[in-house]
Amino acid sequence: MTFHRPRRVLFVCTGNICRSPTAEGVLRKMVAAGSLAGKVEIDSAGTQGYHVGEPPDPRAIEHAAKRGIDISDLRGRQVGAGDFEHFDFIIAMDEGHVRHLMAMCPTRLKHKIERLMDYGGGKKQTEVPDPYAGKAKDFEIALDLIELGCAGLHAYLLDLHRMSGKQ
Repeated sequence: MTFHRPRRVLFVCTGNICRSPTAEGVLRKMVAAGSLAGKVEIDSAGTQGYHVGEPPDPRAIEHAAKRGIDISDLRGRQVGAGDFEHFDFIIAMDEGHVRHLMAMCPTRLKHKIERLMDYGGGKKQTEVPDPYAGKAKDFEIALDLIELGCAGLHAYLLDLHRMSGKQ
């Protein structure tokens, strides 16, 4: 199997201002530091259009920055019908997002929709909780889980890259 275009990953949360832009930033940092640099397209979106055009929540920006991840230039957008065709992986932060995405996704493309924690949470942790209404510790917990899930997704993408014969 030869794969000529970049793999495309879309992270999805509710408003695209906390969890999904954080995941976008985390995976971008992981990809940029290794053999997948330039070989993975990463984006994020929300199931709702509450924050279209807005930067991530200042608390998400702050907590990501403490870990060397800059998400301040990202802007919110809403998932659109074309995303299901464009992206190879549509990664939801929780089960509510999965249900929303499944309801709007063409049947032939539903296999692309997964939860981030499927890549690193095990059976105990299946969702990344929304820190929006919480305190600083809630953003740290979300970031810990996002880093865990993204590490597993990154490893999977590396395996796919190796299997495609692109060293």
